[in-house]
Amino acid sequence: MDAARQTLHVVMNADAGPKTAPQRLASLDAYRGLVMFLMMAEVLRFCEVSAALPASGFWRFLCHHQSHVPWVGCALHDLIQPGFYFLVGAALPFSIASRRARGQLFPAMFRHAVIRSLILIVLGMAVNAIHAWKEFFNLIDTLTQIGLAYSFLFLLGFRPVRDWWIALGVILTGYWLFFALYPVPGADFDYGRVGVTQEWLGQFGVTGFAAHWMKNSNVAWAFDTWFLNLFPRGGPFAYYVNGLTTLNFIPTIGTMILGLISGHVLRSERSPWEKVRWFVVAGVVGLSSGWGLGALGVCPVVKAIWTPSWVLFSGGWCFLFLAAFYLVVDIWGQKRAAFPLVVIGMNSIAAYCGTHVYQAWAFGALYRVFGRGIFKLFGDTYEPVVYGVAVLLLFELGLYLMYRRKMFLRI
Repeated sequence: MDAARQTLHVVMNADAGPKTAPQRLASLDAYRGLVMFLMMAEVLRFCEVSAALPASGFWRFLCHHQSHVPWVGCALHDLIQPGFYFLVGAALPFSIASRRARGQLFPAMFRHAVIRSLILIVLGMAVNAIHAWKEFFNLIDTLTQIGLAYSFLFLLGFRPVRDWWIALGVILTGYWLFFALYPVPGADFDYGRVGVTQEWLGQFGVTGFAAHWMKNSNVAWAFDTWFLNLFPRGGPFAYYVNGLTTLNFIPTIGTMILGLISGHVLRSERSPWEKVRWFVVAGVVGLSSGWGLGALGVCPVVKAIWTPSWVLFSGGWCFLFLAAFYLVVDIWGQKRAAFPLVVIGMNSIAAYCGTHVYQAWAFGALYRVFGRGIFKLFGDTYEPVVYGVAVLLLFELGLYLMYRRKMFLRI
């Protein structure tokens, strides 16, 4: 998501600007488009098809990667959120350079960053609130988490690159200590009270030192049981079903810093192939170090509470995805093939909000218009996928029309 103006608006003629502004990289838009497409593709409902075909390994595989893992580990669906965060960081060096080229001074840029953060926080809360079963005061939405972290990231963007690495180390080490020093739940802890069943514990629970990062019994969960109950709610806050926490925004800054570093590399004087090699090496180091911390029992790889090992592991994947997109789109010049993703990526906020509106209010709208028969072209089993493809095509058409008219929802 690129910074634009000081209020949320639809930008017309967004291509206009000074010739000295840095060139936009199609690879970043395409990667962002993939991230948003994976989120939008939830409408394909692979798991419903898998349930109807329990013997099919193919559909079981697709279902697994369209779902979040219960706690430790990673599926493709778990890489959506870190990709979003990573790309916020990657775009920041380009945004700062563009604003400097237009003659903006730091006070005006920082004021915009703060306003942008506040808008993202409120927008994320509002997007959650359109779901009838969610509270308005909910700080775990992707946009809200970006808003909580963005001002700090923006300030860091004006510091030397060395300070970015230092900040990354301090955040990851400090957040690890924050959890590690909090007492592990005792034997008498009632997990049922926080939505964790004995069956779930037996299958997915972590023990030993890793129990410091156990679902709905860790220090970030304890913070939420205090903090969120300071505000008016429909009832006392006890836990989030999926184990997410408000304080996830702190290690999220680490993911954004990795993106910030990647943006610096993209804008550097390195040759294109040197950039690809840098991203590949960084990706391998991130994956191996994150996985290693989990395997050694130092810190489990858990997306739901954004553990430091998850920052490294998911960041490794983000570097590798960026390397692939930069290679194919910007070096090999396959922009036409990437165009459908670019259309989505250039309007990521519109795609994000539109997906939530569809899930909350418009799910099943095509059934009401056309009936179910047309979507049973391949039988009842594949109806969810056929319907999902129709919805995705409508999403893509709407975003394409916005793209043609240079209408980009930005903050």
